[in-house]
Formats: sequence, C-alpha cells, structure tokens
Amino acid sequence: MCGFVGFINQSSSMSREMMKANVVRMADTLHHRGPDDGGAWTDPNGAVALGFRRLSILDLTPMGHQPMTAHNGNYVIVFNGEIYNHREIRKELESSRGISISWQGHSDTEIMLEAIGVWGVEAALKKFTGMFAFALWDREKKELTLARDRLGEKPLYYGWLGNSFLFGSELKALKAYPVVASPGRQPWEIDREALCLYVRYNYIPAPYSIYKGIWKLPPGCFVTISLMNAPGSPPKISKYWDALEIAEQGLKHPFTGTDVEAIDELDALLRKAIGEQMEADVPLGAFLSGGVDSSAIVALMQTQSSRPVRTFTIGFHEDDYNEAVYAKAVARHLGTEHTELYVKAEAVMSVIPKLPYLYDEPFSDSSQIPTYLVSEMTRQHVTVSLSGDGADEIFGGYNRYFWGPDIWRRIGWIPEGMRKVLAKTLTIPPPDAWDRLFQSLDPLVPQRIKQRMPGDKMYKLAEILSVRNPEELYRRLVSTWQNPASVIINGQEKEPVLSNSECWSSLPSFLDRMMFLDAVTYLPDDILVKVDRASMGVSLESRAPYLNHHVVSFAWRLPQTMKVRNGQGKWLLRKVLDNYVPKHLIERPKTGFGIPIGVFLREELRPWAEALLDEKRLQREGYFHPEPIRQKWREHLSGRKNWQYDLWTILMFQLWLEAQ
Repeated sequence: MCGFVGFINQSSSMSREMMKANVVRMADTLHHRGPDDGGAWTDPNGAVALGFRRLSILDLTPMGHQPMTAHNGNYVIVFNGEIYNHREIRKELESSRGISISWQGHSDTEIMLEAIGVWGVEAALKKFTGMFAFALWDREKKELTLARDRLGEKPLYYGWLGNSFLFGSELKALKAYPVVASPGRQPWEIDREALCLYVRYNYIPAPYSIYKGIWKLPPGCFVTISLMNAPGSPPKISKYWDALEIAEQGLKHPFTGTDVEAIDELDALLRKAIGEQMEADVPLGAFLSGGVDSSAIVALMQTQSSRPVRTFTIGFHEDDYNEAVYAKAVARHLGTEHTELYVKAEAVMSVIPKLPYLYDEPFSDSSQIPTYLVSEMTRQHVTVSLSGDGADEIFGGYNRYFWGPDIWRRIGWIPEGMRKVLAKTLTIPPPDAWDRLFQSLDPLVPQRIKQRMPGDKMYKLAEILSVRNPEELYRRLVSTWQNPASVIINGQEKEPVLSNSECWSSLPSFLDRMMFLDAVTYLPDDILVKVDRASMGVSLESRAPYLNHHVVSFAWRLPQTMKVRNGQGKWLLRKVLDNYVPKHLIERPKTGFGIPIGVFLREELRPWAEALLDEKRLQREGYFHPEPIRQKWREHLSGRKNWQYDLWTILMFQLWLEAQ
C-alpha cells in the first residue's frame, strides 16, 4: 500500500534534474501513504517523471523498491495496492512456453510488470485480483497507462494543467506541481457544478473532482496517454471490467442451488478471499464492530490462523453510538486478541482540523472521524487490517433495500396530492417529539424493527411521500440537500450515474437498481474514499475481502430472497456467520459507524460551527446563499429539527476552503 505521483512534460523548459526535483517534492506530500521508502524516475528523453512513497507490506527488501523497471527495460511502473493472486499469476507465467524469467524478489509489483509484458495491459488487468491503482510508462511506445481496480478501492486523479499532464494518488500531490497560471484561467479553480453534487451526496462522484479539469479515473477502467496527444486533449477511458455487465449476467444466470448449497459456496469464496488477503510480511489484524460484516470476516480469519487474530474497535460513551460492547462479546467468543478504545468528545474534535488535509477535497460522511480514530489506534499494533466494507452493497444490507420497495408499494397507488398532505402532517411534530413517542412505545415494539433516531426517520418519510417514481425515491433517500442549486451561488448540477437511466434501466427490479447504483457510486466515492484516506493517513493498509470480484459476481447471481428475507438484509451472509457466532451476539437493529455529531454541534462544536457559518463570511466567500444555511442552523440549535447531515456538509466545505 503506497502512494504515487507523476507527470508528462510537453514543455522543453524543464530540465531532467528539475523534473526529478519536482516529482520528489510531489511524492513527499504522500509520505503518510508510504513512510518506509521513496523513489523517483525520469525518462532520459525528459518526457515523464514518476514519484513514489512505499509502505512495505510484501517483500520488505530493496527488491520491492519503486519505481520499478521490467526485466526487459521497456516498462516502468508505480503501483499502489495489492495483487492478492500474485502467486497464481507467477505460476502461470512460469509455466508459459517460451518464457524465462529471472525473478529478483517476491513482490507483487514485479509479477505485475512481467504479466503486463507477456499478456498486455488489458489482458493482465483481467487476471489481477486485488485493489490497485498504477501508472505504467511504455518507453518504446512513449505511452502512459493509468489503471484502477474493479470496485474503486484505490484512488487515482489525473488532468491537464497547461502543457503538463498530472496524475497521482491524492490531489495534494498534484497541487505540489509548479503551475503557472494561464491567461484567463487560474489553476485549481473550484468547479461549482461538482460542488452541487457534493452538497447533494456528501461526496463528489467520479469522474468529477472539486477542481475544473482534474478527474477521478472510474473503477474498472484504464486510460492511455501518448506523447502524440495534444496538450489538454482528454484521454479515452476504456473499461476492462463492467459492473453493469456483471450485474446483468448474474441476473441472467442465477444461482439455482439450495439454501445450504448457497451457504457453503459463499463460505468457501469468502474463506479463499480472506486467506489471500491475510498474506503479509508485517503484523496483521482486523477491524471489529460486532456487526454481521466484520464479525464474519474475523470468524473466517480465525479459522485460518494458528494464533489469535488481533481485533480492534472504538467505543463511545453515548449508548446510541456505542458498538464496542458487542464487538467485545464477539471477540471473546472467537478468542481473538482484542483491543478497544473509548473515545471522548475531545478526541473527536481533535480530528476535525486534520480532515481537509486527509481528504483533499470536500467530503462530509461524518463517520470519517471514528474511521480515522480506529485506524490510528489499530496502527499502533499492526500495519494491515481487514475490514467488512462492501457487504451492505453486495448482499443487500442497507435499510433502504427493503424499506424502499416496501414504501413504494404502500404509497405508489396514493394520488400525489394526498401524499403531499400526509407529508406535511408528519412534519408538524418536531423530531424530538417523535423520539419521545417511540420511546414511550418501546416495550411494545419488536426488537428487530426498532430504529435509532425515529424522529429523523419520520421526517425522511415525509420527504419521500411526494416522489413520482421509484428512481426518484432512491435519489431522495441518498440525498442530503434535495435542491443543491438553490443553496449554491451560480450552482448547476452535473449529470452523474444516478441521473442517467441508460446506465442501469436494464436491471429488472427496484432493489437491483438500488444495489447497483450504490455499488458504483456510494461504495467507491464515499465508503472506500473514507476508509482509504483515514487508514492511509496513519500509514495503515486496509483490505476489504467482500470486494473480491469473484465474491461480487457470485452475489449478483443470488436470488433476492437470499439477500433480503423477512424484512432483514444480508440473509445469506448471516447464515454463514451463524456457523461461527451465536445469533444472540449479532442480532440487533442496524446502526451506522457514526458519532453524535448533532449533539456536538449544539454543544462543544457550536462556536466553531458558528464561525464557519457566519452570514457575512458566507457572503464574502461567494459560494453559498447564506439564508437557507442560517435557517437550518437556527432550527438545529433550537432542537426543532435535526439538520446534522445538511450542516456537516456545509461545514466540511467551509473547513476545506479555509485550509486552501
């Protein structure tokens, strides 16, 4: 797990020595991603520079050093991530006729290079199982190839600035490049259309970034840039893995076995994926929340380990947000070596100033804070940690997967005008009044349908009652600000995947469409961004076995009843876990990995938030219309409504802007 950066220089004004100095300075901004080693390479012809920072995981010797040159001298690569099936690929290469390779070490980087040399870039990409982003320079063709893993675990930014094409793992590395402003355009100009997407979703979806002209490479894609390309010409994006095709093929060729056969097959697939991801030449552990996803990972790790697995969790003193007690019970049952840390408000607030540096662009999933804290604590003990990320998206774990279709069945037949009246009625009592009502009914409510913050959910229900179709219902469910253009000065939304029905309309059911859209938007652009930046910010490698593409393909073959059954998600994964952990340690209402941010904004964080949301400041900066923000701030402080997510989105942009 590492970080890389580089550029193609089409100007003759930069010497090779200057190119190397620039790329080293850019790479040094990624020291947190790779504190163990660094390197730089420049083409003798002065065309390209590659910079690298290394977090040593496999082959700790100098033989794993990057940038790495292929044995034939034709390819040079910088690579961030892990190829989990590198041993299988090495054996296949060694058994190929007419191929003789004198291996220098046992790093997956070296195996990648030789695989690309033998099979070509696209064919090799299709063979790799792992999480990765890389930049490959072909010295003979004078072409640069950028590629990213199938599900988007590892980041990759790129774009033209003047006559230079920049690329790298994080925006901060690109911004360290010495760019001279061109007439009529300032470098690093904020893209207000991308800002609209951020205000709606809490993140900026690929291929956009916060800056005009700088892009994220979508998952499962690669691009090639030639020295023959004119400066500023957009590279053509090619897919080597298509998430929609995988979904369509899975639904076309469904799994037809029994429940028991499905449980056995998923167990075997996960066991293999986890076994591959447990390989490391450094200490390894796992995040454990005590929920289904992480508990299944740890259980299958422990079956393949001769010693207790190291597990880590953080807890909060606020009961509604504390899962540490559940994690401890699961750890005790599985016999892991468990470490927990209870976090106070002071620790949460100490992370906030770090967020603009960690994320480089506005990002407002508030679970970014506990994710950073658990990563920081885990890194004190191990260098690699497995996680349960991705299970919700591929096995049907989110509440919206069974609420959405059920809600639409219940409300779709009601005339739209009547639904609007009902929505208005639901918002007459404030959220805290709904909370008190549900609390009074608590003894009468079955455990499996109890929910945290019911008042907020009633208001969410009111918002969705007036939707016109299921797709609009989904968009509302995943949106924070419902009309971002109304709060952003000169704001106009771009068209992401969620707005383009051609990208997903072939999927037959509402549930399938929701799961697909989450897998190609929310998962790579929110969940995986959050985990990558938080973990790499403390030099910790996080691995996600559920995102093994063989597991994902199998999940799409499963009938819906093996994902959502009896009003509960992840049915099949739960059945696998039943073989290792008693149900009573797991079964409880689903909670997110969050913090009481709404309470903090009314109390400890109030002065900080007030300063960032000051009306005159908002007017002076010129990005937001102050009144809708100030109105939500007043309502939140009064307790009439809980606008924690809406306000956190604005606050994270304000904090990021202040740091620029």
